[in-house]
Amino acid sequence: MTKKRVLIMGAAGRDFHNFNINFRKNNDYEVVTFTATQIPDIDDKVYPFPLSGELYPNGIPIQSEDKLTDLIKNENIDVVVFAYSDVSHEYVMHKASTVMACGADFWLMGANNSMIKSEKPIISVCATRTGCGKSQTTRRISDILHSMGKKVVSIRHPMPYGDIAAQAVQRFATIEDLKKHKCTIEEMEEYEPHIAMGNVIYAGVDYEAIVRQAEQEADIILWDGGNNDLPFYTPDLEVVVVDPHRVGHELTYHPGETNLRRADVIVINKEDTANAEDIAKLKNNIKQTNPTALVIDAESPLTIEGEGNIQGKRILAVEDGPTLTHGDMKFGAAIVAAQNNGAAEIIDPRPFVKGKIAETFKKYPHIGTLLPAMGYGDEQMKDLEDTINAIDCDLVVIGTPIDLNRVINIKHPTVRVQYSLKEIGENSLEKVIKNKF
Repeated sequence: MTKKRVLIMGAAGRDFHNFNINFRKNNDYEVVTFTATQIPDIDDKVYPFPLSGELYPNGIPIQSEDKLTDLIKNENIDVVVFAYSDVSHEYVMHKASTVMACGADFWLMGANNSMIKSEKPIISVCATRTGCGKSQTTRRISDILHSMGKKVVSIRHPMPYGDIAAQAVQRFATIEDLKKHKCTIEEMEEYEPHIAMGNVIYAGVDYEAIVRQAEQEADIILWDGGNNDLPFYTPDLEVVVVDPHRVGHELTYHPGETNLRRADVIVINKEDTANAEDIAKLKNNIKQTNPTALVIDAESPLTIEGEGNIQGKRILAVEDGPTLTHGDMKFGAAIVAAQNNGAAEIIDPRPFVKGKIAETFKKYPHIGTLLPAMGYGDEQMKDLEDTINAIDCDLVVIGTPIDLNRVINIKHPTVRVQYSLKEIGENSLEKVIKNKF
């Protein structure tokens, strides 16, 4: 039988996972290439042997999604698998229409074909969009599990932006491990908070191998999702975070709506900065879509640490990169802190942006007067440093999950702002988790 020729559309995460689970040892298909988008500088690489397996001794090329139609036609592609997240339903169907117009089938893989069963209990924390507040929710759940005497091991959605072959299974237990694995800012933002809580955290590329290793040292595994993607493991408790500042997105983004429909528990974060009408609309959408889910109301209070007082200062607001870019958010923790604490001015960084940071603003013009902390490689991290230091400001307000002072040299005074999670209604994560585990 002739093998079906496959192209997998991705962004260095779900695409590799779907390949590993469904295609790596499957003689009915030949994966000809991956295409890449969203993440800078991941195209023109190769998904390497031995990760690709014995059927692919030369690995599999990763090419820009810009070449999609030419690749389908020139490589006689039979099937295109869509395997990345945090895009609108309309966007997905435009891609589907493009693929089908070229003559190929268009596939989306569901939970049964993409989740791995663990021997240990799994709590997953996912969302309906990037930037909903997964991080503070994950930290809250971790604190609850620690109070129950549980050994928590976290597994993070993949971020293999460097040497893919060296990132098959990564274990982080100390800050030094971040340096050892040559992590980018984006990776450190996700791994460092777990380390600070005393958790071991795993990430990488081969999530079957990752979970088998994590099971050896965990009582409970905490899946820390990326973007609004589905969990890679079958959850025993599925927690999904929604955002009252983007009401309606929970029904119009892929695969966020799938998460919403699957959720056991839905956490509404940021209610302290949202208006009552939007919260009510969101709750109605939840009720219509997943009426059996337990809804938890929560605020996202801020903590501020650092060298200065925000009041009366001319500040530069530096926010989490993915939340501002493909997450489409117009503000983050730094802006909220500036507005709540009487900043005199929020400086527009756009006249000062350097190199790859300038490219980010060109690709995502909606960002506006914020600076996304982009750092997918050494060059971009240097461009971020140069951009910050070129701006005349009194204070840099850092709204990223890590302290940027640890990884770049900022010449201005800085304060660091972080969200936490505070449940405010009758329902709570503590009650849910203690009843379940």
